[in-house]
Amino acid sequence: MLNFDKSWRFKSPGPIPQGAVSDFNGLIEKIAVQGDVWHVVEQCKRRFGGTGRSSSLDWAWSDLSRLMYVSAENAPVFIASFWSCCVDLEQSGLGVPDTAIINAILAEHDAGYEIQLPDLIATRAYTPITVPRSVPSLDEQARALIDECLAESERLLNAGQGRRAVQEILFLLESITTAFRGLGEDTASIQGKYFGPIINEMKKRERGKAQESILTWMTTLHGYLSSPTGGGVRHGTDLKEGIAIQPHEARLYCNLARSYLTFLLEEHDQQANGASSRAWGPY
Repeated sequence: MLNFDKSWRFKSPGPIPQGAVSDFNGLIEKIAVQGDVWHVVEQCKRRFGGTGRSSSLDWAWSDLSRLMYVSAENAPVFIASFWSCCVDLEQSGLGVPDTAIINAILAEHDAGYEIQLPDLIATRAYTPITVPRSVPSLDEQARALIDECLAESERLLNAGQGRRAVQEILFLLESITTAFRGLGEDTASIQGKYFGPIINEMKKRERGKAQESILTWMTTLHGYLSSPTGGGVRHGTDLKEGIAIQPHEARLYCNLARSYLTFLLEEHDQQANGASSRAWGPY
């Protein structure tokens, strides 16, 4: 049995990529041809949580495939189950893949784990970019929206639903920009109603400053993620030319968006406080 963080058994840190599941299924097929195929499949079924014997070999393969795809929702548990299959079958005298072969599959699919006997370790540690929860210049309703969207985005990432996670954080980015409407001098306050016009007005006001470049990068990310031939999270994805969002890409997009959220919130607080100071005037 592989040793790994006990908390992973009770709260999945994320699924294993479906491509890796297919490759591990293929390894079982190669092991099985060395002996009693049906017996091998039944042994593996038990390690993936199955009970009872299937009515035929075909059903045994079908049941094993179903159990593996269900187990795939929790990557560490899936990998540990497969490793236990290998240990069982090796004790039965069959040749099984070693850690180098298993780790190569995990690396190929960027699963995020590696076997270093007797342990299963995470090969990457994802730490979400921290976004300030308490922003004095925003009301409680806005703060609640920030908390809700950030939590939901992180939950979706951990569940392997990268596209929906990015969609959630992009919605929050668009929502926060509306807080800038009405800010600025009386004669030049921001009047745009949507993300694009608001950001464009902000860029004009910050021309030649670092803020202009930051806002340009922000709109580039927003535009790519919105495009049907890019992230496709707002207007649908182009079925011929669309690009599927991979798990590690989804995490990057969410962290970039979190960074921009932090920038916008701090900018809003400064501008709102500046407007308040001008309204009161000097003492």
